[in-house]
Amino acid sequence: MGARPDAAFDRIAVLVERLIETPAAVVTVLGADRQFLPGQVGLPEPLAKSREMPLSHSLSRHVVEDGRPLVVSDTRVDPRMRDNPAVHELGAVAFAGVPLTDAEGHVLGTLAVMDRESREWTRSELALLAELGEICSSELRLRIAREIADEARRAAESAHDQLTLLGELSETLTATMDIDEALGRLGRTVAGRLADWCVVALAEPSGTVRHVSAAHHDPAYAEPAKRLAQLAAAAPREMKSLVAAVQRGALPIRAETADPAALRARVLPGEIVEIAERIGLGSYLVAPITAPVGRRIVGVVILVNGAGRGTFGEAEERTAVEIGRRAGLAVDNSRLYGRQRHVAEVLQHSMLPELPEIPGVELHARYLPAQIGAAVGGDWYDAFVQPDGSVMLAVGDVSGHDIEAAATMGQVRNLVRGDAYGRDDEPGPLLAQLDRALHGLGMPAAATAVLARLRRDGDGYELTFANAGHPPPVLLRPDGEVEVWWEAPEPLLGLVPRDERSTYRRRLTPGSTLMLYTDGLVENPAQLIDEGIRRIREAIQGKAALPTDDLCTLLLNTATRRDDDVALLVIKVR
Repeated sequence: MGARPDAAFDRIAVLVERLIETPAAVVTVLGADRQFLPGQVGLPEPLAKSREMPLSHSLSRHVVEDGRPLVVSDTRVDPRMRDNPAVHELGAVAFAGVPLTDAEGHVLGTLAVMDRESREWTRSELALLAELGEICSSELRLRIAREIADEARRAAESAHDQLTLLGELSETLTATMDIDEALGRLGRTVAGRLADWCVVALAEPSGTVRHVSAAHHDPAYAEPAKRLAQLAAAAPREMKSLVAAVQRGALPIRAETADPAALRARVLPGEIVEIAERIGLGSYLVAPITAPVGRRIVGVVILVNGAGRGTFGEAEERTAVEIGRRAGLAVDNSRLYGRQRHVAEVLQHSMLPELPEIPGVELHARYLPAQIGAAVGGDWYDAFVQPDGSVMLAVGDVSGHDIEAAATMGQVRNLVRGDAYGRDDEPGPLLAQLDRALHGLGMPAAATAVLARLRRDGDGYELTFANAGHPPPVLLRPDGEVEVWWEAPEPLLGLVPRDERSTYRRRLTPGSTLMLYTDGLVENPAQLIDEGIRRIREAIQGKAALPTDDLCTLLLNTATRRDDDVALLVIKVR
Protein backbone atom coordinates (compact mmCIF):
# COMPACT_ATOMS: atom_id res chain seq x y z
CA MET A 1 0.00 0.00 0.00
CA GLY A 2 2.99 2.27 0.55
CA ALA A 3 3.62 5.38 2.65
CA ARG A 4 0.79 7.56 1.43
CA PRO A 5 -2.46 8.77 2.99
CA ASP A 6 -5.72 7.10 2.05
CA ALA A 7 -8.95 9.09 2.39
CA ALA A 8 -11.11 6.10 3.39
CA PHE A 9 -8.71 4.92 6.08
CA ASP A 10 -8.26 8.50 7.34
CA ARG A 11 -12.06 8.71 7.74
CA ILE A 12 -12.07 5.46 9.71
CA ALA A 13 -9.31 6.81 11.98
CA VAL A 14 -11.27 10.03 12.53
CA LEU A 15 -14.41 8.02 13.29
CA VAL A 16 -12.54 5.93 15.87
CA GLU A 17 -10.98 9.03 17.42
CA ARG A 18 -14.35 10.75 17.74
CA LEU A 19 -16.38 7.79 19.01
CA ILE A 20 -13.80 6.51 21.50
CA GLU A 21 -12.58 10.02 22.38
CA THR A 22 -8.88 9.30 22.15
CA PRO A 23 -6.06 11.69 21.15
CA ALA A 24 -4.76 9.48 18.34
CA ALA A 25 -6.01 6.66 16.10
CA VAL A 26 -4.14 4.87 13.32
CA VAL A 27 -4.66 2.33 10.57
CA THR A 28 -1.36 0.49 10.08
CA VAL A 29 -0.03 -1.94 7.47
CA LEU A 30 3.23 -3.72 8.27
CA GLY A 31 5.93 -4.39 5.70
CA ALA A 32 9.15 -6.36 6.01
CA ASP A 33 10.99 -3.61 7.90
CA ARG A 34 8.62 -0.63 8.01
CA GLN A 35 5.19 0.23 9.35
CA PHE A 36 2.96 2.27 7.02
CA LEU A 37 0.10 4.49 8.20
CA PRO A 38 -2.52 4.87 5.42
CA GLY A 39 -4.97 6.24 8.00
CA GLN A 40 -4.22 8.43 11.01
CA VAL A 41 -5.43 11.26 13.17
CA GLY A 42 -3.61 12.90 16.05
CA LEU A 43 -0.02 11.95 15.18
CA PRO A 44 2.63 14.68 15.32
CA GLU A 45 4.75 15.88 12.41
CA PRO A 46 6.79 14.70 10.62
CA LEU A 47 5.15 11.30 11.17
CA ALA A 48 1.70 12.56 10.14
CA LYS A 49 3.17 13.56 6.77
CA SER A 50 5.65 10.74 6.16
CA ARG A 51 3.11 8.03 7.06
CA GLU A 52 5.79 5.48 7.91
CA MET A 53 8.08 4.46 10.72
CA PRO A 54 10.63 1.72 11.44
CA LEU A 55 9.30 -1.44 13.06
CA SER A 56 11.39 -0.60 16.12
CA HIS A 57 8.92 2.22 16.83
CA SER A 58 5.82 0.11 16.17
CA LEU A 59 3.48 -0.84 19.01
CA SER A 60 1.13 -2.49 16.52
CA ARG A 61 3.69 -5.14 15.58
CA HIS A 62 2.81 -7.00 18.78
CA VAL A 63 -0.79 -7.28 17.54
CA VAL A 64 0.45 -8.63 14.18
CA GLU A 65 2.86 -11.08 15.82
CA ASP A 66 0.23 -12.41 18.24
CA GLY A 67 -2.63 -12.30 15.71
CA ARG A 68 -5.13 -11.08 18.30
CA PRO A 69 -6.29 -7.83 19.93
CA LEU A 70 -3.93 -6.19 22.39
CA VAL A 71 -5.03 -3.84 25.19
CA VAL A 72 -2.46 -2.05 27.34
CA SER A 73 -3.47 0.45 30.04
CA ASP A 74 0.08 1.77 30.58
CA THR A 75 2.85 0.99 28.09
CA ARG A 76 5.46 2.36 30.50
CA VAL A 77 5.11 -0.70 32.71
CA ASP A 78 4.44 -3.27 30.00
CA PRO A 79 7.55 -5.48 29.47
CA ARG A 80 7.05 -5.61 25.68
CA MET A 81 6.49 -1.90 25.17
CA ARG A 82 8.21 0.12 27.89
CA ASP A 83 11.47 0.36 25.93
CA ASN A 84 9.79 1.19 22.62
CA PRO A 85 10.86 4.64 21.37
CA ALA A 86 7.24 5.48 20.50
CA VAL A 87 6.30 5.43 24.18
CA HIS A 88 8.63 8.33 24.87
CA GLU A 89 8.76 10.14 21.50
CA LEU A 90 5.03 10.00 20.75
CA GLY A 91 3.73 9.89 24.31
CA ALA A 92 1.86 6.65 23.57
CA VAL A 93 1.05 5.70 27.17
CA ALA A 94 -2.18 3.73 26.69
CA PHE A 95 -2.69 1.49 23.64
CA ALA A 96 -5.45 -0.70 22.21
CA GLY A 97 -5.28 -2.39 18.81
CA VAL A 98 -7.16 -5.00 16.81
CA PRO A 99 -5.73 -6.99 13.87
CA LEU A 100 -6.65 -6.30 10.23
CA THR A 101 -6.81 -9.53 8.26
CA ASP A 102 -7.09 -10.70 4.69
CA ALA A 103 -9.68 -13.22 3.53
CA GLU A 104 -7.44 -16.09 4.72
CA GLY A 105 -7.10 -14.64 8.20
CA HIS A 106 -3.50 -13.48 7.75
CA VAL A 107 -2.82 -10.36 9.82
CA LEU A 108 -1.72 -7.44 7.63
CA GLY A 109 -1.86 -4.57 10.09
CA THR A 110 -3.92 -3.00 12.86
CA LEU A 111 -6.57 -0.48 13.77
CA ALA A 112 -5.28 1.09 16.96
CA VAL A 113 -5.96 3.92 19.40
CA MET A 114 -3.53 5.63 21.77
CA ASP A 115 -3.80 7.92 24.73
CA ARG A 116 -1.13 10.14 26.28
CA GLU A 117 -1.96 9.02 29.80
CA SER A 118 -2.76 5.67 31.37
CA ARG A 119 -6.29 4.55 30.62
CA GLU A 120 -8.55 1.61 31.35
CA TRP A 121 -10.27 0.91 28.03
CA THR A 122 -13.98 0.09 28.52
CA ARG A 123 -15.71 -2.95 27.12
CA SER A 124 -17.92 -0.81 24.86
CA GLU A 125 -14.87 1.05 23.50
CA LEU A 126 -13.11 -2.21 22.69
CA ALA A 127 -16.26 -3.67 21.09
CA LEU A 128 -16.61 -0.58 18.87
CA LEU A 129 -12.90 -0.77 17.98
CA ALA A 130 -13.38 -4.43 16.97
CA GLU A 131 -16.43 -3.64 14.79
CA LEU A 132 -14.61 -0.81 13.03
CA GLY A 133 -11.60 -3.10 12.61
CA GLU A 134 -13.84 -5.52 10.66
CA ILE A 135 -14.91 -2.70 8.34
CA CYS A 136 -11.28 -1.66 7.95
CA SER A 137 -10.28 -5.27 7.15
CA SER A 138 -13.02 -5.48 4.51
CA GLU A 139 -11.81 -2.26 2.91
CA LEU A 140 -8.23 -3.55 2.94
CA ARG A 141 -9.25 -6.82 1.29
CA LEU A 142 -11.16 -5.01 -1.41
CA ARG A 143 -8.11 -2.83 -2.09
CA ILE A 144 -5.91 -5.91 -2.43
CA ALA A 145 -8.45 -7.57 -4.70
CA ARG A 146 -8.73 -4.48 -6.90
CA GLU A 147 -4.96 -4.20 -7.22
CA ILE A 148 -4.67 -7.84 -8.24
CA ALA A 149 -7.56 -7.48 -10.68
CA ASP A 150 -5.98 -4.38 -12.20
CA GLU A 151 -2.69 -6.24 -12.67
CA ALA A 152 -4.49 -9.12 -14.37
CA ARG A 153 -6.42 -6.74 -16.62
CA ARG A 154 -3.23 -5.01 -17.74
CA ALA A 155 -1.72 -8.38 -18.65
CA ALA A 156 -4.66 -9.15 -20.97
CA GLU A 157 -4.63 -5.86 -22.93
CA SER A 158 -2.50 -7.30 -25.74
CA ALA A 159 -5.39 -9.36 -27.13
CA HIS A 160 -8.24 -7.07 -28.22
CA ASP A 161 -10.90 -9.73 -28.74
CA GLN A 162 -10.10 -11.48 -25.50
CA LEU A 163 -10.03 -8.17 -23.65
CA THR A 164 -13.48 -7.35 -25.01
CA LEU A 165 -14.78 -10.67 -23.73
CA LEU A 166 -13.15 -10.15 -20.34
CA GLY A 167 -14.54 -6.63 -20.13
CA GLU A 168 -18.06 -7.87 -20.81
CA LEU A 169 -17.51 -10.64 -18.30
CA SER A 170 -16.42 -8.18 -15.62
CA GLU A 171 -19.61 -6.18 -16.14
CA THR A 172 -21.62 -9.39 -15.98
CA LEU A 173 -20.01 -10.52 -12.73
CA THR A 174 -20.31 -7.14 -11.01
CA ALA A 175 -23.95 -6.62 -11.99
CA THR A 176 -25.11 -8.79 -9.08
CA MET A 177 -23.87 -9.83 -5.65
CA ASP A 178 -25.77 -13.15 -5.93
CA ILE A 179 -22.87 -15.47 -6.69
CA ASP A 180 -25.05 -18.24 -8.15
CA GLU A 181 -26.59 -15.78 -10.60
CA ALA A 182 -23.15 -14.31 -11.38
CA LEU A 183 -21.62 -17.70 -12.22
CA GLY A 184 -24.64 -18.64 -14.33
CA ARG A 185 -24.18 -15.41 -16.31
CA LEU A 186 -20.48 -16.23 -16.68
CA GLY A 187 -21.30 -19.48 -18.45
CA ARG A 188 -23.82 -17.83 -20.75
CA THR A 189 -21.30 -15.09 -21.64
CA VAL A 190 -18.45 -17.50 -22.42
CA ALA A 191 -20.47 -20.10 -24.33
CA GLY A 192 -20.10 -19.41 -28.05
CA ARG A 193 -17.31 -16.85 -27.53
CA LEU A 194 -14.50 -19.00 -26.18
CA ALA A 195 -16.05 -22.48 -26.36
CA ASP A 196 -19.15 -24.28 -27.59
CA TRP A 197 -20.35 -24.84 -24.08
CA CYS A 198 -19.28 -24.23 -20.51
CA VAL A 199 -19.69 -25.72 -17.04
CA VAL A 200 -18.97 -23.72 -13.88
CA ALA A 201 -18.56 -25.40 -10.47
CA LEU A 202 -17.86 -23.73 -7.14
CA ALA A 203 -16.68 -25.46 -3.96
CA GLU A 204 -16.95 -24.36 -0.35
CA PRO A 205 -13.78 -24.28 1.81
CA SER A 206 -14.91 -27.64 3.25
CA GLY A 207 -14.75 -29.14 -0.26
CA THR A 208 -18.52 -29.39 -0.68
CA VAL A 209 -19.64 -28.41 -4.18
CA ARG A 210 -22.20 -25.63 -3.73
CA HIS A 211 -22.81 -24.49 -7.32
CA VAL A 212 -22.91 -26.17 -10.73
CA SER A 213 -24.26 -24.46 -13.86
CA ALA A 214 -23.94 -25.20 -17.57
CA ALA A 215 -24.61 -23.17 -20.73
CA HIS A 216 -24.48 -24.01 -24.46
CA HIS A 217 -24.25 -21.48 -27.28
CA ASP A 218 -26.99 -23.32 -29.22
CA PRO A 219 -30.44 -22.70 -27.70
CA ALA A 220 -31.47 -26.17 -28.89
CA TYR A 221 -29.13 -27.66 -26.27
CA ALA A 222 -30.27 -25.43 -23.38
CA GLU A 223 -32.34 -28.15 -21.70
CA PRO A 224 -29.68 -30.91 -22.02
CA ALA A 225 -27.08 -28.51 -20.55
CA LYS A 226 -29.41 -27.71 -17.67
CA ARG A 227 -29.96 -31.44 -17.08
CA LEU A 228 -26.20 -32.06 -17.09
CA ALA A 229 -25.73 -29.41 -14.39
CA GLN A 230 -28.52 -30.92 -12.29
CA LEU A 231 -26.95 -34.39 -12.50
CA ALA A 232 -23.51 -33.06 -11.56
CA ALA A 233 -24.93 -31.15 -8.59
CA ALA A 234 -26.86 -34.21 -7.41
CA ALA A 235 -23.73 -36.43 -7.64
CA PRO A 236 -20.97 -34.05 -6.53
CA ARG A 237 -18.20 -36.65 -6.07
CA GLU A 238 -16.96 -36.17 -9.63
CA MET A 239 -17.05 -32.38 -9.40
CA LYS A 240 -15.26 -32.49 -6.05
CA SER A 241 -12.52 -34.74 -7.39
CA LEU A 242 -12.10 -32.50 -10.44
CA VAL A 243 -11.77 -29.39 -8.27
CA ALA A 244 -9.29 -31.26 -6.06
CA ALA A 245 -7.23 -32.30 -9.11
CA VAL A 246 -6.97 -28.68 -10.26
CA GLN A 247 -6.13 -27.58 -6.70
CA ARG A 248 -3.30 -30.10 -6.50
CA GLY A 249 -1.80 -29.04 -9.82
CA ALA A 250 -2.70 -25.33 -9.53
CA LEU A 251 -2.67 -25.31 -13.35
CA PRO A 252 -5.29 -25.55 -16.07
CA ILE A 253 -5.94 -28.97 -17.59
CA ARG A 254 -6.08 -29.03 -21.39
CA ALA A 255 -7.01 -32.05 -23.50
CA GLU A 256 -6.97 -31.85 -27.30
CA THR A 257 -9.07 -35.00 -27.60
CA ALA A 258 -11.73 -36.09 -25.14
CA ASP A 259 -12.03 -39.84 -24.51
CA PRO A 260 -15.67 -40.68 -23.70
CA ALA A 261 -14.76 -44.24 -22.67
CA ALA A 262 -12.25 -42.98 -20.08
CA LEU A 263 -14.75 -40.43 -18.82
CA ARG A 264 -17.44 -43.10 -18.38
CA ALA A 265 -15.06 -45.07 -16.19
CA ARG A 266 -14.57 -42.06 -13.87
CA VAL A 267 -17.86 -40.14 -14.03
CA LEU A 268 -21.11 -41.35 -12.52
CA PRO A 269 -23.93 -41.30 -13.39
CA GLY A 270 -23.20 -42.28 -16.97
CA GLU A 271 -25.95 -39.96 -18.23
CA ILE A 272 -23.56 -37.02 -17.69
CA VAL A 273 -21.14 -38.35 -20.34
CA GLU A 274 -24.05 -39.28 -22.64
CA ILE A 275 -25.35 -35.70 -22.55
CA ALA A 276 -21.83 -34.34 -23.06
CA GLU A 277 -21.37 -36.49 -26.19
CA ARG A 278 -24.76 -35.42 -27.53
CA ILE A 279 -24.12 -31.67 -27.20
CA GLY A 280 -20.50 -31.89 -28.42
CA LEU A 281 -17.48 -33.51 -26.75
CA GLY A 282 -14.34 -33.01 -28.82
CA SER A 283 -11.80 -31.21 -26.60
CA TYR A 284 -11.89 -29.53 -23.24
CA LEU A 285 -10.07 -27.08 -21.01
CA VAL A 286 -10.42 -26.92 -17.23
CA ALA A 287 -9.33 -23.64 -15.62
CA PRO A 288 -9.28 -22.88 -11.89
CA ILE A 289 -11.51 -20.26 -10.28
CA THR A 290 -8.91 -18.47 -8.17
CA ALA A 291 -9.77 -16.13 -5.33
CA PRO A 292 -7.42 -13.12 -5.59
CA VAL A 293 -6.63 -12.87 -1.88
CA GLY A 294 -4.56 -15.90 -0.92
CA ARG A 295 -4.74 -17.37 -4.45
CA ARG A 296 -7.15 -20.06 -3.25
CA ILE A 297 -8.69 -22.32 -5.90
CA VAL A 298 -12.39 -22.35 -5.09
CA GLY A 299 -13.85 -23.93 -8.23
CA VAL A 300 -13.43 -24.66 -11.92
CA VAL A 301 -14.54 -23.36 -15.31
CA ILE A 302 -14.82 -26.21 -17.83
CA LEU A 303 -14.77 -25.15 -21.49
CA VAL A 304 -15.79 -27.78 -24.04
CA ASN A 305 -15.69 -27.77 -27.86
CA GLY A 306 -17.41 -30.12 -30.23
CA ALA A 307 -15.42 -31.72 -33.05
CA GLY A 308 -16.31 -28.93 -35.47
CA ARG A 309 -14.84 -26.05 -33.48
CA GLY A 310 -11.29 -27.34 -33.00
CA THR A 311 -9.01 -27.60 -29.99
CA PHE A 312 -7.98 -25.05 -27.39
CA GLY A 313 -4.64 -23.28 -27.74
CA GLU A 314 -2.41 -21.35 -25.39
CA ALA A 315 -4.27 -18.08 -26.02
CA GLU A 316 -7.58 -19.66 -24.99
CA GLU A 317 -5.86 -21.17 -21.97
CA ARG A 318 -4.57 -17.78 -20.83
CA THR A 319 -8.01 -16.26 -21.28
CA ALA A 320 -9.66 -19.13 -19.40
CA VAL A 321 -7.26 -18.63 -16.50
CA GLU A 322 -8.13 -14.93 -16.47
CA ILE A 323 -11.84 -15.77 -16.50
CA GLY A 324 -11.22 -17.96 -13.47
CA ARG A 325 -9.46 -15.11 -11.72
CA ARG A 326 -12.31 -12.71 -12.36
CA ALA A 327 -14.84 -15.28 -11.23
CA GLY A 328 -12.74 -15.71 -8.08
CA LEU A 329 -12.84 -11.97 -7.52
CA ALA A 330 -16.63 -12.07 -7.83
CA VAL A 331 -16.79 -14.91 -5.31
CA ASP A 332 -14.61 -13.00 -2.83
CA ASN A 333 -16.48 -9.75 -3.38
CA SER A 334 -19.79 -11.50 -2.77
CA ARG A 335 -18.54 -12.92 0.51
CA LEU A 336 -16.91 -9.64 1.55
CA TYR A 337 -20.06 -7.73 0.62
CA GLY A 338 -22.18 -9.96 2.86
CA ARG A 339 -19.77 -9.60 5.77
CA GLN A 340 -19.21 -5.88 5.30
CA ARG A 341 -22.93 -5.25 5.09
CA HIS A 342 -23.48 -7.25 8.29
CA VAL A 343 -20.76 -5.28 10.10
CA ALA A 344 -22.15 -1.99 8.79
CA GLU A 345 -25.62 -2.85 10.06
CA VAL A 346 -24.24 -3.88 13.46
CA LEU A 347 -22.33 -0.58 13.65
CA GLN A 348 -25.43 1.41 12.68
CA HIS A 349 -27.56 -0.32 15.32
CA SER A 350 -24.84 0.18 17.95
CA MET A 351 -25.16 3.94 17.41
CA LEU A 352 -28.92 3.93 18.00
CA PRO A 353 -30.08 4.26 21.62
CA GLU A 354 -32.15 2.01 23.83
CA LEU A 355 -35.52 3.63 24.40
CA PRO A 356 -36.45 4.52 27.98
CA GLU A 357 -39.39 2.99 29.80
CA ILE A 358 -41.83 5.80 30.69
CA PRO A 359 -45.08 5.36 32.64
CA GLY A 360 -48.01 6.20 30.39
CA VAL A 361 -45.88 6.47 27.25
CA GLU A 362 -45.16 3.50 24.99
CA LEU A 363 -42.14 3.87 22.70
CA HIS A 364 -41.26 1.67 19.74
CA ALA A 365 -38.54 2.25 17.14
CA ARG A 366 -37.27 0.49 14.05
CA TYR A 367 -34.24 1.00 11.85
CA LEU A 368 -34.37 -0.58 8.40
CA PRO A 369 -31.18 -0.42 6.29
CA ALA A 370 -31.31 0.04 2.54
CA GLN A 371 -31.14 -3.16 0.49
CA ILE A 372 -28.47 -1.79 -1.86
CA GLY A 373 -24.89 -1.07 -0.88
CA ALA A 374 -23.06 -1.97 2.28
CA ALA A 375 -22.57 1.39 3.82
CA VAL A 376 -23.88 2.75 7.09
CA GLY A 377 -26.21 5.70 6.82
CA GLY A 378 -27.18 8.87 8.65
CA ASP A 379 -30.76 8.06 9.77
CA TRP A 380 -31.38 8.15 13.53
CA TYR A 381 -33.97 8.38 16.28
CA ASP A 382 -33.78 9.26 19.97
CA ALA A 383 -35.94 9.63 23.07
CA PHE A 384 -34.92 10.64 26.58
CA VAL A 385 -36.56 11.90 29.78
CA GLN A 386 -35.85 15.39 31.08
CA PRO A 387 -35.38 16.10 34.82
CA ASP A 388 -38.83 17.75 34.88
CA GLY A 389 -40.44 14.52 33.57
CA SER A 390 -41.08 15.73 30.03
CA VAL A 391 -39.90 13.50 27.17
CA MET A 392 -37.71 14.67 24.29
CA LEU A 393 -38.35 12.91 20.98
CA ALA A 394 -36.22 13.23 17.86
CA VAL A 395 -35.85 11.71 14.41
CA GLY A 396 -33.33 12.93 11.88
CA ASP A 397 -31.41 12.16 8.71
CA VAL A 398 -27.85 13.29 7.98
CA SER A 399 -27.14 13.36 4.24
CA GLY A 400 -24.90 10.59 2.92
CA HIS A 401 -24.59 6.82 3.07
CA ASP A 402 -21.09 6.15 4.30
CA ILE A 403 -18.98 5.95 7.44
CA GLU A 404 -18.62 9.73 7.44
CA ALA A 405 -22.40 10.16 7.46
CA ALA A 406 -22.68 7.68 10.34
CA ALA A 407 -20.00 9.56 12.31
CA THR A 408 -21.76 12.87 11.71
CA MET A 409 -25.06 11.30 12.68
CA GLY A 410 -23.60 10.20 16.02
CA GLN A 411 -22.29 13.71 16.67
CA VAL A 412 -25.58 15.40 15.72
CA ARG A 413 -27.57 13.07 17.95
CA ASN A 414 -25.20 13.68 20.86
CA LEU A 415 -25.37 17.45 20.28
CA VAL A 416 -29.17 17.26 20.47
CA ARG A 417 -28.97 15.36 23.75
CA GLY A 418 -26.26 17.51 25.28
CA ASP A 419 -27.90 20.79 24.33
CA ALA A 420 -31.48 19.87 25.26
CA TYR A 421 -30.97 17.93 28.47
CA GLY A 422 -31.92 19.86 31.59
CA ARG A 423 -33.29 22.84 29.64
CA ASP A 424 -36.92 23.86 29.33
CA ASP A 425 -36.50 25.64 25.98
CA GLU A 426 -39.04 24.89 23.29
CA PRO A 427 -37.97 22.68 20.33
CA GLY A 428 -37.67 25.66 17.93
CA PRO A 429 -34.96 27.46 19.92
CA LEU A 430 -33.23 24.14 20.58
CA LEU A 431 -33.00 23.40 16.85
CA ALA A 432 -31.79 26.95 16.21
CA GLN A 433 -29.05 26.43 18.80
CA LEU A 434 -28.16 23.09 17.21
CA ASP A 435 -27.84 24.87 13.86
CA ARG A 436 -25.47 27.43 15.40
CA ALA A 437 -23.44 24.64 17.01
CA LEU A 438 -23.03 22.80 13.72
CA HIS A 439 -21.66 25.94 12.08
CA GLY A 440 -19.61 27.06 15.04
CA LEU A 441 -17.93 23.66 15.44
CA GLY A 442 -17.27 23.42 11.70
CA MET A 443 -19.22 20.17 11.26
CA PRO A 444 -19.89 19.51 7.55
CA ALA A 445 -23.42 18.32 8.19
CA ALA A 446 -26.61 18.81 6.22
CA ALA A 447 -29.45 17.21 8.12
CA THR A 448 -33.21 17.15 8.49
CA ALA A 449 -34.80 16.64 11.89
CA VAL A 450 -37.99 16.78 13.92
CA LEU A 451 -37.51 17.60 17.60
CA ALA A 452 -40.45 17.36 20.00
CA ARG A 453 -41.17 17.69 23.72
CA LEU A 454 -44.03 15.67 25.28
CA ARG A 455 -45.51 16.82 28.63
CA ARG A 456 -48.30 15.46 30.76
CA ASP A 457 -51.07 18.07 30.91
CA GLY A 458 -54.12 17.26 33.03
CA ASP A 459 -55.93 14.27 31.56
CA GLY A 460 -53.96 14.44 28.31
CA TYR A 461 -50.63 15.52 26.87
CA GLU A 462 -49.17 18.64 25.35
CA LEU A 463 -46.68 18.18 22.51
CA THR A 464 -44.52 20.94 21.05
CA PHE A 465 -42.33 20.32 18.02
CA ALA A 466 -40.06 21.95 15.46
CA ASN A 467 -39.32 20.72 11.95
CA ALA A 468 -36.12 21.40 9.99
CA GLY A 469 -36.83 20.24 6.43
CA HIS A 470 -38.15 16.85 7.59
CA PRO A 471 -41.28 14.89 6.56
CA PRO A 472 -44.27 15.89 8.72
CA PRO A 473 -45.25 14.01 11.90
CA VAL A 474 -48.33 11.84 11.59
CA LEU A 475 -50.86 11.31 14.41
CA LEU A 476 -53.28 8.40 14.67
CA ARG A 477 -56.11 9.55 16.92
CA PRO A 478 -58.01 7.18 19.27
CA ASP A 479 -61.03 7.33 16.93
CA GLY A 480 -58.88 5.96 14.06
CA GLU A 481 -58.64 9.24 12.16
CA VAL A 482 -55.23 10.38 10.91
CA GLU A 483 -53.71 13.87 11.14
CA VAL A 484 -50.70 14.96 9.08
CA TRP A 485 -48.96 17.91 10.70
CA TRP A 486 -47.92 19.91 7.64
CA GLU A 487 -46.31 23.22 8.56
CA ALA A 488 -44.50 25.93 6.61
CA PRO A 489 -41.19 24.35 5.54
CA GLU A 490 -38.00 25.50 7.26
CA PRO A 491 -34.46 24.88 5.96
CA LEU A 492 -32.28 21.89 6.76
CA LEU A 493 -29.80 22.07 9.60
CA GLY A 494 -26.23 22.92 8.66
CA LEU A 495 -27.02 25.13 5.66
CA VAL A 496 -27.63 28.78 6.56
CA PRO A 497 -27.99 29.33 10.34
CA ARG A 498 -31.35 30.74 11.44
CA ASP A 499 -31.65 32.90 14.53
CA GLU A 500 -35.17 31.62 15.06
CA ARG A 501 -37.02 28.42 14.29
CA SER A 502 -40.74 27.90 14.80
CA THR A 503 -42.32 25.82 17.55
CA TYR A 504 -45.74 24.25 16.98
CA ARG A 505 -48.12 23.04 19.67
CA ARG A 506 -50.57 20.12 19.63
CA ARG A 507 -52.88 18.41 22.12
CA LEU A 508 -52.77 14.60 22.41
CA THR A 509 -55.57 12.65 24.05
CA PRO A 510 -54.87 9.27 25.68
CA GLY A 511 -54.86 6.51 23.10
CA SER A 512 -53.19 8.70 20.45
CA THR A 513 -50.19 7.40 18.52
CA LEU A 514 -47.57 9.76 17.06
CA MET A 515 -45.26 8.67 14.24
CA LEU A 516 -41.89 10.29 13.45
CA TYR A 517 -39.94 8.84 10.51
CA THR A 518 -37.24 9.54 7.93
CA ASP A 519 -37.81 10.12 4.23
CA GLY A 520 -36.94 6.55 3.22
CA LEU A 521 -40.45 5.58 4.36
CA VAL A 522 -42.34 7.97 2.09
CA GLU A 523 -40.11 9.28 -0.70
CA ASN A 524 -39.84 7.89 -4.22
CA PRO A 525 -37.96 9.70 -7.01
CA ALA A 526 -40.87 9.15 -9.38
CA GLN A 527 -43.52 10.59 -7.02
CA LEU A 528 -44.24 13.56 -4.80
CA ILE A 529 -43.84 13.05 -1.07
CA ASP A 530 -47.59 13.58 -0.78
CA GLU A 531 -48.06 10.15 -2.39
CA GLY A 532 -45.94 8.49 0.27
CA ILE A 533 -47.83 10.31 3.03
CA ARG A 534 -51.09 9.16 1.44
CA ARG A 535 -49.89 5.53 1.53
CA ILE A 536 -49.11 5.55 5.23
CA ARG A 537 -52.30 7.47 5.98
CA GLU A 538 -54.44 4.86 4.23
CA ALA A 539 -52.48 2.00 5.81
CA ILE A 540 -53.08 3.14 9.42
CA GLN A 541 -56.55 4.64 9.05
CA GLY A 542 -58.82 3.00 11.61
CA LYS A 543 -55.98 1.01 13.20
CA ALA A 544 -55.92 2.80 16.57
CA ALA A 545 -56.36 -0.50 18.44
CA LEU A 546 -53.46 -2.20 16.63
CA PRO A 547 -50.50 -3.08 18.92
CA THR A 548 -47.71 -0.55 18.51
CA ASP A 549 -45.16 -3.11 17.33
CA ASP A 550 -47.57 -4.33 14.64
CA LEU A 551 -48.17 -0.72 13.65
CA CYS A 552 -44.42 -0.30 13.07
CA THR A 553 -44.40 -3.35 10.79
CA LEU A 554 -47.42 -2.05 8.90
CA LEU A 555 -45.72 1.31 8.33
CA LEU A 556 -42.47 -0.23 7.09
CA ASN A 557 -44.41 -2.40 4.64
CA THR A 558 -45.73 0.74 2.93
CA ALA A 559 -42.25 1.70 1.66
CA THR A 560 -42.18 1.31 -2.14
CA ARG A 561 -38.40 1.36 -2.55
CA ARG A 562 -35.50 0.04 -0.50
CA ASP A 563 -32.57 2.14 -1.70
CA ASP A 564 -32.70 4.40 1.36
CA ASP A 565 -32.55 3.74 5.09
CA VAL A 566 -35.64 4.16 7.27
CA ALA A 567 -35.68 5.25 10.91
CA LEU A 568 -39.08 5.12 12.62
CA LEU A 569 -40.14 6.24 16.12
CA VAL A 570 -43.71 5.50 17.27
CA ILE A 571 -45.08 7.04 20.49
CA LYS A 572 -48.37 5.93 22.04
CA VAL A 573 -49.78 7.80 25.03
CA ARG A 574 -52.06 6.20 27.60
